Amino acid sequence: MRMFKTFGLLLLLACGAAVAHPTGKTTPASTAPMARVAELMTKALKDYPGKEGKMILVTYPPGSVDPVHRHYAHAFVYVLEGHIVMGLNGDKPVTLGPGQTFYEGPDDVHTVGRNASKTRPAKFVVFLLKDQNRPVLIPEH
Repeated sequence: MRMFKTFGLLLLLACGAAVAHPTGKTTPASTAPMARVAELMTKALKDYPGKEGKMILVTYPPGSVDPVHRHYAHAFVYVLEGHIVMGLNGDKPVTLGPGQTFYEGPDDVHTVGRNASKTRPAKFVVFLLKDQNRPVLIPEH
């Protein structure tokens, strides 16, 4: 399984972004633990030329926070362990636990994505239906 960091590390370093906390305060992105992402599988979809399905496993360390971003994809989330907080388009965030699901559409801006715990990790699987050769995550400026 190929492990790579996304949802922040390279993007935050490249962009010099700050991470917003629910309190409205910002801290340098380098102080927030980064999510770990493992690509589980990618499959071109013959019935939908130019599209692919991609499945990833995301592990949020305690205190992990994502930058504001979008996926330009249909994203289906299933929480495996721990609790995560998700919010779209500035709407009220929701807290999800094991067995709960979340959907993010191609036009949504992912304004909140974080581990609800500062002491325990959280894990979730994401299935993305996206354009081939388009990045999984695109930061919003």
